[in-house]
Amino acid sequence: MSGKGIYPGTFDPVTNGHMDIIRRSLRVVDKLVVAVAANPGKGPMFSLEERVSLVLAELQTLPPDQAARVEVKPFDTLLMHFAVEQGAGVIMRGLRAVSDFEYEFQMAGMNARLNTQVETVFLMASEKVQFISSRFVKEIGRLGGDISQFVSPQVKTILDVRFEEERNGIRPLD
Repeated sequence: MSGKGIYPGTFDPVTNGHMDIIRRSLRVVDKLVVAVAANPGKGPMFSLEERVSLVLAELQTLPPDQAARVEVKPFDTLLMHFAVEQGAGVIMRGLRAVSDFEYEFQMAGMNARLNTQVETVFLMASEKVQFISSRFVKEIGRLGGDISQFVSPQVKTILDVRFEEERNGIRPLD
């Protein structure tokens, strides 16, 4: 294991795929900061505070010794600036498909130019979760499909409530 790592993302919502990368990242780093990006340009379904709360709740499903090694922090700055603020030397990224690799490869190159002291480590998504994306989970759930195999029961419940609010005009679609 090696120092502190950051696992950044929007986590809108946190999925079983995200949790897989968190668990596996803890095999690589001593401490992990799950960095929840504000990312208003993506038009998230959940507020930044809600997404942080969802990730914190999901961490309770980890064994206590693992959960104790994870922090959840929101950020709205350049990732490399956040990494320096946190004292992290590693950025953890999950890859699901070749299309992810292309984007992530470019991002890792830009980040390396911004800070040569922070390495990017790619973890291939586990076979059971490699097809899961937050965007697809929201689309399937919004259209009445069963999302229970993609998210935890607690996240599913929260999503079901949000979809019902959208259907009733309480909340706008994202």
